[in-house]
Amino acid sequence: MQLWNSSHSLTYSARMRLLILGAGGVGSAAVRIAARRPFLEYVLVADYDPDRAARAVDAVGEDRFRATRLDASDQAAIEAVLAEHRIDAVLGATDPRFTMPIFRAALARRVHYLDMAMSLSRPHPGDPYRQVGVKLGDEQFALAPQWEQAGKLALAGIGVEPGLSDVFARYAADELFGEIAELGVRDGANLEVAGYDFAPTFSIWTTIEECLNPPVIWERGRGWFTTEPFSEPEVFTFPAGIGPVECVNVEHEEVLLMPRFLEAQRVTFKYGLGAEFIGVLRTLHKLGLDSTDPVRVGGASVSPRDVVAACLPDPAGLGDKMSGLTCAGTWVTGTGTDGTPREVYLYHVVDNAWSMAEYGSQAVVWQTAVNPVVALELIDSGAWSDAGVLGPEALPPRPFLDLLNDYGSPWALEERTPA
Repeated sequence: MQLWNSSHSLTYSARMRLLILGAGGVGSAAVRIAARRPFLEYVLVADYDPDRAARAVDAVGEDRFRATRLDASDQAAIEAVLAEHRIDAVLGATDPRFTMPIFRAALARRVHYLDMAMSLSRPHPGDPYRQVGVKLGDEQFALAPQWEQAGKLALAGIGVEPGLSDVFARYAADELFGEIAELGVRDGANLEVAGYDFAPTFSIWTTIEECLNPPVIWERGRGWFTTEPFSEPEVFTFPAGIGPVECVNVEHEEVLLMPRFLEAQRVTFKYGLGAEFIGVLRTLHKLGLDSTDPVRVGGASVSPRDVVAACLPDPAGLGDKMSGLTCAGTWVTGTGTDGTPREVYLYHVVDNAWSMAEYGSQAVVWQTAVNPVVALELIDSGAWSDAGVLGPEALPPRPFLDLLNDYGSPWALEERTPA
């Protein structure tokens, strides 16, 4: 295993004005991370719940940070805020239902845009477990020419997965491999939450969406195709003492992003969910509780999935009850630059005890939130300067990886014996 701690010197303007839209677990963690970086002149933190936005700002206690109420589904309202506060870039930290209103508002006002979850997919109406329908991000990529014309960057999928995993893939393609057989994102953890029989460490709304939709795989010569949820189980051994975890296919943005910008024979995403978690998700699906279509209950109309989310603990508030580590990474096989078989796992591990002590944020949301802040700093410095709708793998990886180390949480590379 190699840990990378090199530094990267940046020149920045310290004049970026940022809107963070969404002050939940990830948005609040982004606020705490951003407060330690000098490149931001002004940060407006917005949420539908103004008290939540205010709590995120109060936690850092800096005059650069302000809070406001904003409905992420209201494109016109977002445009008005972008104009009023002279915003240079907007970070969408909401669930993916609100990706497109934020995305369109940023385009209309010609400001840089970043998200951690791309526009939603819709399964193929007649053959959902073999053919793709509307893919993750299709709505965004359809507007790519307008972004290019505007001269602004819409950086789609810049959390940890997607995000850092895509940067790892580009790094492997640029510096480690002559030819890539498979880009396989693998996510696993040994996190435990004391006092709960079932407590997801990330948004249950998003988790249901990506785990119960048909997973997507990409293969050269075949393109994108789908499979049954939780298909192709494999045991993947994670580093840092996490050990072997059974991982299964899950719909995820990397499979829709990487083939657009990188050459590989196969691209997959597998998540270490565990038998109990999969069982709960299957039960929710059988009961129709994964549905987003409102149902009438007495005099109210509510989405079953929103009810499930409301009944579970807020992931952002679980940090003091959590223990263990979370690992995100990209497993790459193929032929090295010397022409011999090579297999590596590029990864990033966060210990919940560290993230709580250092930032007051639990490991999963902190690991997601750090990456868009790194990307914003690169945009401000000019190290990432392209225009259009791009994934992280379309941009130079080394500045990102070097700067991530400066944030105090280094990435690592593990050589493995090729199969």
